[in-house]
Amino acid sequence: MLMDMDERSRTIFRDIVETYLATGEPVGSRNIARQLPITLSPASVRNVMSDLDALGLIYAPHTSAGRMPTQTGLRLFVDGLLQVGELSENERGQIKARMTGQPQDMGIEDVLADAGEMLSGLARCAGVVLADKQSRRLKQIEFVSLDKVRALVVLVGEDGSVENRIITLPEALPASALAQAANYLNARIAGLTLDDAKGRIQSELKAKRAELDELTERVVRQGLATWSGETDGRKNLIVRGRSHLLEDLTAIEDLERIRLLFDDLETKEELIDLLGHAERADGVRIFIGSESKLFSLSGSSLIVAPFKDSDRQIVGVLGIIGPTRLNYARIIPMVDYTATLVGRLLP
Repeated sequence: MLMDMDERSRTIFRDIVETYLATGEPVGSRNIARQLPITLSPASVRNVMSDLDALGLIYAPHTSAGRMPTQTGLRLFVDGLLQVGELSENERGQIKARMTGQPQDMGIEDVLADAGEMLSGLARCAGVVLADKQSRRLKQIEFVSLDKVRALVVLVGEDGSVENRIITLPEALPASALAQAANYLNARIAGLTLDDAKGRIQSELKAKRAELDELTERVVRQGLATWSGETDGRKNLIVRGRSHLLEDLTAIEDLERIRLLFDDLETKEELIDLLGHAERADGVRIFIGSESKLFSLSGSSLIVAPFKDSDRQIVGVLGIIGPTRLNYARIIPMVDYTATLVGRLLP
């Protein structure tokens, strides 16, 4: 569509979108004529605006109002006209200092939550992080007997995180079997992710290389079953800074939009599904309004980027959610840079 526009139409279209992103207000032909780098009368500007309106790129929110970009217009602008800026050295320094200045014993989830909080503050929007729970690396595993038929499996991560899960024990299990199972696993899982550890142990059991008696092997297999993550979901969703979305509201319609967005953020399964799609992409992804079913009513935008662990495997995404009137040029490199830094901090 941009290829079919002449330079004058592109200039006026860019001016309308940039004014909207800066002010949130519709802009009229007279103001555009004053702002243009070329000399055009308000009547000539109105003719171009009429053509852009017919193309579905701009619209008038009220009969006597100026024009604002439609969702289609915003997408066209972001994809074809947006000039993404570079973060200043000061901004890079602030983000790096915040992300790398954490205590050494800080857990991965705390690092991710802090990244979401930081992005929320810088963008004045809600910060979101979706991470694979199974990306953490294990330090040790312990089995604690609860009664004759149940035991508590304690998974300790290298980052200090602890997860407890309950397993059912085989009948007539000797007391020594739990300690034997723990010793066997701890000799093999240290430094591995849950997925890698599960794969290694299953391979050994399948090849009959594990020197375990039948009952102890069943304990190990029961422990492996709890690692699938099916009981609490493999994804960890973090949302920070929702209160920023209440800032700079200019009309009652804005308040209703934010109310709908808060409802969207409570729909965790749909948000996880949306972020999961972004997780499979390379680089920053941008969803505008109804391009995502989740935000079709609230008219919100999502800007996210994936981050990787030390093995260069994508293990999550982070970014921001806010109104469609975002400073895309500033936020896109901010999200991208933060994702890169988070990846460097993961084991």
